[in-house]
Amino acid sequence: MNNGNKNNRKNQETNIDILERCTDKKLKNPKFSNYIEPLISKKMFNLISDCGSFLEFLGDFEMENKKLHKGSFCKNRFCPMCSWRLACKDSLEISILMEHLRCEENKEFIFLTLTTPNVKGDSLEEEIRKYNKAFEKLMKRKEVRAIVKGYIRKLEVTYQKEQYITKELWKRKKDYYEKRGLSIGDLEPNYDTYNPHFHVVIAVNKSYFTNKTSKTYISRERWLELWQLSTGDKSITQVDVRKAKSNNHKEVYELAKYSAKDSDYLVSRPVFEIFYKALKGKQVLVFSGLFKDAHKMYKLGELDIYKKQSDIEYVYKLYYNWYKNEYENTKCVELTDEEKKKINKKLVDEIIIKMGESPPLSEKLKER
Repeated sequence: MNNGNKNNRKNQETNIDILERCTDKKLKNPKFSNYIEPLISKKMFNLISDCGSFLEFLGDFEMENKKLHKGSFCKNRFCPMCSWRLACKDSLEISILMEHLRCEENKEFIFLTLTTPNVKGDSLEEEIRKYNKAFEKLMKRKEVRAIVKGYIRKLEVTYQKEQYITKELWKRKKDYYEKRGLSIGDLEPNYDTYNPHFHVVIAVNKSYFTNKTSKTYISRERWLELWQLSTGDKSITQVDVRKAKSNNHKEVYELAKYSAKDSDYLVSRPVFEIFYKALKGKQVLVFSGLFKDAHKMYKLGELDIYKKQSDIEYVYKLYYNWYKNEYENTKCVELTDEEKKKINKKLVDEIIIKMGESPPLSEKLKER
């Protein structure tokens, strides 16, 4: 295999990987459909129940690369299948917007995570309202306004479903537990509570990072103080703030991923209804300033120069139908010459890659 093919396939998932992801999401559909049925119309329920029942893939000659091309999708924001697909598209857009502002506006970026103490389910909706107001207050503060040239803000809500402290929880929150004298196996103090938090990427001038002693630079300690003042909650003990690295895209996925994990909101019907009521109709991904302008350009296709052109030559259409809890390949048809011209050499429009890999941006732009 030559280097071109290796590089080309680096950002492609294998046939099995994509089918496994689709299968994992489709297996959650019956529970999701059951939970959401009382909350939606009959027409919407039918669309959700049928979501992902048919998938059309494109395959190359050797069937080593496969792309999800079409399917029966409901487009409901809570649907495990559709929320995953939306996150793939949002990941690419956010990466391109950042690259555009870095190249054309000479900006750098701060990744900021803002959180508050966990709340019970009956307080979640009101807490999100307060949270949005607190964020607005933070952005209006004079010293914050002085550095922020634009931002993308993503609301995420997590649910603590573990009743006892597990090894996995201990690894993630060791300091938190040790301060409270807790150990693995003890009762989890936040069991059956919800945590709304914001993932934010902020565009700043490059000069912001060159002189950390200047009056405009905001330290982590000062960010914490400003967030405490904005929320009116002195019990908040930490914020996460860091400079974005051009070759580290973990934070991009934090911004683009689902506003709630299906593994959280499908725990039970009561938990699902709390998530649904709190998030329904809420704007979970917000663009402001330079990011808002760039977002409009992206939708108009004016930033397509940043997208990578796919080098894969698709030859076949493959049809899959959902049958007995798995996808069954029911048909394989060779593309017509007209279809090949229409489908091949198109720009990549989503990221379906593993955490830590780089998004498929134009090679020319990577060299800039």
